[in-house]
Amino acid sequence: MTAHLPILQIIIPLMAAPLCIVLRHRDIAWGIALLVSLVSFVISLMILDQVLTQGVISYFMGDWPAPWGIEFRIDVVNAYILLIVSAIAAIVALYARHSVNKEIPREQITLFYTAFLLCLTGLLGMTATGDAFNLFVFLEISSLSTYALISLGKDRRGLTASYQYLIMGTLGATFYVIGLGLLYMMTGTLNIVDLHEKLMAMDGSIRTLQAALAFLTVGLSLKLALFPLHLWLPNAYTYAPSTVTAFLAATATKVAVYVMLRVFFTIFGVDIFEETGLAPVLMTLAIIGMFVASTVAIFQNNLKRLLAYSSVAQIGYIMLGISFLNVTGVSAGIVHLLNHAVMKSACFLAMGCIMYRMGSVRLEDLHGIGKKMPWTMAAFVIGGMSLIGVPLTVGFVSKWQLIMAAMQAEMMPIAFLILLSSLLAVVYVWRIIEVAYFKTPANGDLTVKEAPLSMLIPLWIMALASIYFGVDTDMTLGVAQLAAEMLVGGAP
Repeated sequence: MTAHLPILQIIIPLMAAPLCIVLRHRDIAWGIALLVSLVSFVISLMILDQVLTQGVISYFMGDWPAPWGIEFRIDVVNAYILLIVSAIAAIVALYARHSVNKEIPREQITLFYTAFLLCLTGLLGMTATGDAFNLFVFLEISSLSTYALISLGKDRRGLTASYQYLIMGTLGATFYVIGLGLLYMMTGTLNIVDLHEKLMAMDGSIRTLQAALAFLTVGLSLKLALFPLHLWLPNAYTYAPSTVTAFLAATATKVAVYVMLRVFFTIFGVDIFEETGLAPVLMTLAIIGMFVASTVAIFQNNLKRLLAYSSVAQIGYIMLGISFLNVTGVSAGIVHLLNHAVMKSACFLAMGCIMYRMGSVRLEDLHGIGKKMPWTMAAFVIGGMSLIGVPLTVGFVSKWQLIMAAMQAEMMPIAFLILLSSLLAVVYVWRIIEVAYFKTPANGDLTVKEAPLSMLIPLWIMALASIYFGVDTDMTLGVAQLAAEMLVGGAP
């Protein structure tokens, strides 16, 4: 059975998704989604242990060896991402029951769990596959289900946000396919490892290679919401149901970053950055995104929109680490995939708890919310401190690694900018804390209850994880460094 873990990771949620509609009962559908997510998490743990002890896993569909058949190839990098995605899915599924029942019309709840499992299937498939076109297929599965998830809320603006994401997501997918088509024209293969080997053996055709890289970079930048191609993200996160926002913020953009890592380092290799001058472009866009998105976040009154712009800034940190092209920088980018998933899911789960009790996440409606919902807001404060980068939180680990990478690359001004951008996070996090703890409710009403225990437990799991992985970095940073060394090839 262990030999088939890579395909079971994909097949189980794919086969379970239609059951949610067939059985047509919202509680049974929730139970299926929770069980499948937990099974996926256990499989991810087994896969990561197998990779760390035995090396790279190659699983051939139908026993057709690569590059003739479709290969699922799992190494340290994507085993790490599989664990992140499945863990977040399990936490969100545990949290979802009350939140979904509150924010999604009753007749559409089973559709929600179906789309949730399909989205999980697509994200896990994108991460596990070793075939570049098969990756596109899973990308479309996750994207189409995401469009549905965003539109399922009672707020009609979710439909507009979903449509906007559909347009931009389609453009991103089109750019990806064009770039992939150029690579196939040059090499005659779609297997990722085989693509790299054939590109390294080729002479000439540098212009076609550069065009392929450009199309792939733009397409994936749209998917991961790199500034200035992030315009779909604020509305999508703001108007989607709270459970959807928490899931997407912690997984979808992270998997897109992983795919970009694969394209940059596994297909093209580090040398392509020097030949094309792409690294300075990514670094510039990342830094601009860090400052612009954080500045815009300061002026937001809707807390989900505020956190959405914060996510754009955090993606800037991840891409900044990758653009250093050294092991320390790439490992900082990879570890921030987990760290941001943990801290931001805690923040958005807290927003879901507030929405469940208050029916609003606008600042003017939340005066004194820290007294009304102390456990919820305490967890949010921990997530907020991680966004700032306070020591003993996961955010500090990421930013410290980024600063070390900047110093290693002899870019002290960049290190200063990383510190300066953290001050902007202090401002928008403090705005929320000030309203929650230092403002008196207009009507003096303190009768609002705390969120249900089934929502608080997942929230506090993520909040405590923000502290635990900020103190004990052996697992997260250790695996990220192994992954970076494999991707960069031991570059200093």
